[in-house]
Amino acid sequence: MKLAWILWLASVLPPQPADSLCLSTTVYLEARDQSIRGQKAVAEVALRRRDSGLWGDSVCEVVTARKQFAPTLVSPGTRLSNTEAWAESVQIALEAERNWALPAGQRKEIVPGASHFAAHAIASPSWRNAYQVATIGDHTFYQVQKLKPRKS
Repeated sequence: MKLAWILWLASVLPPQPADSLCLSTTVYLEARDQSIRGQKAVAEVALRRRDSGLWGDSVCEVVTARKQFAPTLVSPGTRLSNTEAWAESVQIALEAERNWALPAGQRKEIVPGASHFAAHAIASPSWRNAYQVATIGDHTFYQVQKLKPRKS
């Protein structure tokens, strides 16, 4: 399936399934070749950003914010063709959403406070000298800014 089709589908689904689809797609595109822990960390960053409201009010808005995550950085014609990796990405995204729905003190955080990540083999972001939370596989996770959940 092509990225453009997935993003179109997310645009017509109800908010919760759309967010799950967008998060699964992001985990797949950003980290399908990484460990499960690394994939969960990528999902965690997207969920933390959603809670802050700085990049959007939904996971889909966050991961499609300009130049933030792979869904806006790769060609819309990109095919998500590794079915095993796709199935794992869906499972990881759903598990991450369940974990993130818990009260903050009960969540299992992998990269506490991380607001950004980079795979330095392919990216050299301007904020690469920020506080490093962790390195998992090919990704380094950073706390570029302290994200606080928006007030309800």
